[in-house]
Amino acid sequence: MPDLFDQFFDALWQMPLAGVVAWSVLENVVILVVVLLMGEFLVRRYGDHRVTEAPEPLSMTEVWLAASCVLLNAVVTVAGVLLWQAGIIRVRFEVTVFQVLLDTFILFFAMDLAMYVFHRVAHYPLLFPLIHRTHHRFENPRPLTLFVLNPFETLGFGVLWLLLLVIYPAAWQSIIIYLTLNIVFGLVGHLGVEPMPNRWIRLPMSRYVSTSAFHAEHHFDKDHNYGFYTLIWDRLFRTLSPDYVSDFQAARDGVRIPDTVRKP
Repeated sequence: MPDLFDQFFDALWQMPLAGVVAWSVLENVVILVVVLLMGEFLVRRYGDHRVTEAPEPLSMTEVWLAASCVLLNAVVTVAGVLLWQAGIIRVRFEVTVFQVLLDTFILFFAMDLAMYVFHRVAHYPLLFPLIHRTHHRFENPRPLTLFVLNPFETLGFGVLWLLLLVIYPAAWQSIIIYLTLNIVFGLVGHLGVEPMPNRWIRLPMSRYVSTSAFHAEHHFDKDHNYGFYTLIWDRLFRTLSPDYVSDFQAARDGVRIPDTVRKP
């Protein structure tokens, strides 16, 4: 397996632009398909624990926005490969297990903080219509909603990721682990159902990890819950919804967030 990855990165290092573009588009289309398939499975599996009403029938607006998101993610991927080929992004290959774990930790929490800040900035009145209002048009999410973003927002998240890689040379294993976690958390946040058990918010570690109910709350209460992977920054900066625990438990009991008391 290590030899296979070595061959892949050697080929990617020498790949011409046309090949990089084709590979990037294919990769992001595969990610979309996997997210939709996994999302459909989870929605069916945990349908008794909806956190929102069922979404409206799929619209062409959602389809076009999701398609643009996939293409722009491919553009970000192409930019990342080209920056790596140019030596601006550096990737570490000869690393220990400890270094992989450390790099994963740094990438995960650095991006968690950066996206929290970006998300809060995107809610400023002057910027909200330009960047983030598009996503909030779809309050009852489906797995595809993960990709239903304003193009400026898609590129904003992509630029944050590339800047982090420019600043911090990470192990290739850590980059793959982080990107996988990013997809998992994004999917969970837009399921519209709550797959986590009741004890999730009582355990010392998992109570700080984002859930479907956590992100769904944000769609109905735009003053709270700006985090993506964890609740750490919302707790630290006092933007965690005071109703989070009760809303999570209500979702597990089949009471949907729009039916609970919401802020105007």
